Amino acid sequence: MTPQTIRTLDRWLGIPVCTFLSLLTRIQRCFAGGVPPLPRRLVFVKLIEMGSTVLAAPALAEAVARVGRDNVFLLLFGRNRPIADAMDMLPEANIIEVDDRSMPRFFLTLVDAMRRLRREHIDTAIDLEGLARASAVITWMTGARRRVGDYNFTSEGPYRGRLFNVELNYNFQRHIASSFVAMTRAAFTNSRENPLLKASVPEGPWSLPEFVAGPGEGEVLIKEIERLSGKPAGRPIVLLNPNCSDMLPLRRWPDDRFIELGRMILRDVPQATVVISGAFDEREDGERMARAIDPAATRCLSLAGRTTFRELLVLLSLADALVSNDSGPCHFAALTDIAVVALFGPETAHLYGPLGRRVRALSAGLACSPCVNMLNHRFSPCNNNRCMQALSVDTVYDALCDLISIQR
Repeated sequence: MTPQTIRTLDRWLGIPVCTFLSLLTRIQRCFAGGVPPLPRRLVFVKLIEMGSTVLAAPALAEAVARVGRDNVFLLLFGRNRPIADAMDMLPEANIIEVDDRSMPRFFLTLVDAMRRLRREHIDTAIDLEGLARASAVITWMTGARRRVGDYNFTSEGPYRGRLFNVELNYNFQRHIASSFVAMTRAAFTNSRENPLLKASVPEGPWSLPEFVAGPGEGEVLIKEIERLSGKPAGRPIVLLNPNCSDMLPLRRWPDDRFIELGRMILRDVPQATVVISGAFDEREDGERMARAIDPAATRCLSLAGRTTFRELLVLLSLADALVSNDSGPCHFAALTDIAVVALFGPETAHLYGPLGRRVRALSAGLACSPCVNMLNHRFSPCNNNRCMQALSVDTVYDALCDLISIQR
């Protein structure tokens, strides 16, 4: 399903379903037997965006510390499964997939997932999808007696009914990783106060799982780089990721800026190797960019569309730096020790900045930025991303030089 299809369904189907289920929930509460028990077996609903799944890692760790990894489950779209496997925080059997490649597959696999969660006797469900209606409905469908999620209270915003009995106020001032931890901690309190959580939650730094390449995996990629370039791979290895996925194309820094940046790296660092990363459908674009940076094709090459997801993680673990649009690889990099320059515009690093240890998040700071958020379903009216165009190559290059000690 496309992002626009998801938004359309969320609006036109989500509102009546949330209304109906809210009425049904009110009736059920009249017959419910007291306060739901504190969590013993819980599921996180985190369907979309692999990068955001990394931001949920501290919340998963919080739950695992309280009830054990065998009692924590994660519900997500199947295409996002690889990052959950790479983090290795939960048993493989506890990661439950929904197939969103078509509408029939979505509904059939969703029904199967709900049956599975009910068989597992899940007592608590935590909605990590902000103010989306679909995730609120799915959280309700799990059958969990304790349901945790964001609620508007007196604020304007998307109507989601009253499907949660542990309600938090969506906080635009906190990093999303901190908000996810707040949800998890709220699940373990019997307070009836609103909104929750009436306790402090740190903003980081967070301890994340570390990706470790298997024996020989790094050597295989180095040999591929050397095969494509026709020479030994020099250091530093700098990855350029112009990809930003179809979810939010406004996040894309102009390709000519990436090209100019690549040329500057090769000019100032004679031994450097520049590698273009990207998705399979960007293979031709990646190769064109590599040729534009280095016509001789000996010091810059493209691996766009040539790597599996695991190979991308291996590449991040062996490279020295990554320059990337605000997209998944910024967050995948947090599982390694690579230096990251992350470029923000339509969204803000204040809420969605990567959790890595060596990160420089850049933004031009235009008055209109950020323009996408939970209240507009992350769907901006903007058709000209001046916020990204305003980020100069010199600004990005300076940040990169600071992180990996390049002398200009």
